[in-house]
Amino acid sequence: MCASCPSIFPAPGSKADLEEGSALTPRFGADGLVTCVTTDAATGDLLMVAHMNAEALAKTIETGEAWYWSRSRGELWHKGATSGQIQTIVEMRVDCDQDALWLKVNVAGDGGCCHTGRRSCFYRKVETTDGKPGLVQA
Repeated sequence: MCASCPSIFPAPGSKADLEEGSALTPRFGADGLVTCVTTDAATGDLLMVAHMNAEALAKTIETGEAWYWSRSRGELWHKGATSGQIQTIVEMRVDCDQDALWLKVNVAGDGGCCHTGRRSCFYRKVETTDGKPGLVQA
């Protein structure tokens, strides 16, 4: 991760500043990450949940395209750089205590999002049969 990146954003202030203020002061976890939920701007469909470190968040703001931190690869990830599924930010929101983000995006390429080739990473439902949870295609 980027060693100088946490200084990009000011440290969270008081509870009132955090919840009602106008400064973006994300509360990154102990792992240096903040959770990000991404939805389709036109339909509202949930596309994915990923994580951002300070560098990914700064690049997202700077470029207007979604950047994430890949926990599995341990590297910065520009969504769509290889697949063509670039996510252009239409709107970005932060939750009340600034420890989660919500991106509303337009998706380029084939409009997909999931590495399995599906539009959304949430393509299975959890259902219970005989008291046991299982997965079925949504």
